[in-house]
Amino acid sequence: MHYDNSYIFSGKWSRRISAILPGIPAIGFILLAAVALLEPSPAFPAEEQVLLREDTFSGESGWQRESRRAEISPEFFVAERPSLGGPGSLGMYGASNSVVRGSWSKVVKGIGGGGHYRFEAAFLAQGVDFTHQTVFAALEWRDADGAMIGHQRDYAAELDLANGWQKVGGTFQAPSNAGMVKISLYLSHCAQARVWWDAISLVRVPDPPKRHVRLATVNCRPHDNSASTQSVEDFCKVVEEAGKQGSDIVCLGEGINLCGVVIKEANRPAEYGDIAEPIPGPTTRRLGELARKYKMYIVAALGEREKQALYNTAVLIDRNGEIAGKYRKVYIPEGEYDQGCAQGDAYPVFDTDFGRIGMMICWDSWFADPARALSVQGAEVILLPIWGGNSTLIRGRAIENHVYVVSCGYDVESTIYDPWGTLLAEAKERPGVAVADIDLNYPPACPWPWPLGDTRQVLLQARRNDIKLPALER
Repeated sequence: MHYDNSYIFSGKWSRRISAILPGIPAIGFILLAAVALLEPSPAFPAEEQVLLREDTFSGESGWQRESRRAEISPEFFVAERPSLGGPGSLGMYGASNSVVRGSWSKVVKGIGGGGHYRFEAAFLAQGVDFTHQTVFAALEWRDADGAMIGHQRDYAAELDLANGWQKVGGTFQAPSNAGMVKISLYLSHCAQARVWWDAISLVRVPDPPKRHVRLATVNCRPHDNSASTQSVEDFCKVVEEAGKQGSDIVCLGEGINLCGVVIKEANRPAEYGDIAEPIPGPTTRRLGELARKYKMYIVAALGEREKQALYNTAVLIDRNGEIAGKYRKVYIPEGEYDQGCAQGDAYPVFDTDFGRIGMMICWDSWFADPARALSVQGAEVILLPIWGGNSTLIRGRAIENHVYVVSCGYDVESTIYDPWGTLLAEAKERPGVAVADIDLNYPPACPWPWPLGDTRQVLLQARRNDIKLPALER
């Protein structure tokens, strides 16, 4: 299990006291969290125990050459250069074999079951296009007798390092019955690759603190209002209730300045062109007042106007009542095109004081790429304002990306799902609020009999970005 200690908590609710490192590119969903773990928080004095630290190789130094079959084995070598630290590195070459797969491996004893361990290694790769699936490090937990524990295998996240070297690393929790761990440094399925591994370490670190967050969703559907402000005020009433319940973040519905608004003189429901407003504007200012009052984040979707363009836009309001970010709906259904709406063109993520979040809107949930784009950028929670849709798809987005998903719907349930697709809460009464308390540093245990270790990182490592989509799907 992989943890993020860049968010430290005091008292009942979360307050961030160490910022995520700036300027790190979005390599994958948990990658930024792993960066923060490279150094222990000063709020928790470390009593570290170094189990392995090697940056000099004059020989194999106890590392074993491994491949399941000799005919797919890479060529192994120890090189004096290139290197980090002292001279020497562990090398592999793909041997012009497209199905090559093998590793330098070493078993480290002295693992304490349930303890947390920071692993790091660096590699320099040549002839590799997709390093995450061809050059990677895995930790295989074993019991005191050396037997592998179930299917428990953890993969280290890719991190930046200078001068062409790439770092992999993260902090992982050993299974409760672990007594040792096998570290494997892989080269896989890359015929012309040359890889040098160096600066390898494994250190026991203090257990990370709790990272409690109270998620909230609402059940609210305004109707028969003559102005947007009336519909927004209907939502504000349930926001007040979410605030009184101590929510850290609450998800509201789609088009909160549109839902339930009727153009009386024309005897028709309002369209986006009738109600769209600038951001910042009156709706975001009103939401900001409540966010500031209750010191909580608010996510809501509304009709936005920017010059001649209309957008279906989700906003994130922070605890101080300021706009912390916005997302313009990428997947626009025909009905919104018919109203003159324009589509968005990006999947941004946003850092809060408890973790990283992303936003989707309604029809986005019918497609795999929005949630995937958010997760690979490190989003731990996805907020989904949705008019109507399919609850199975919403649950599926949580499972396939191993994230929490909070939805707020009109013609579909308002729900909170955990990364395994377990329903944590549902706002069944209208109007009503539902909350769920989670701990982002200690995610729920795998409900299956064969755990996947750090499941998010397993999914990232396994993704085949090298395969092009069929022409009809481009």
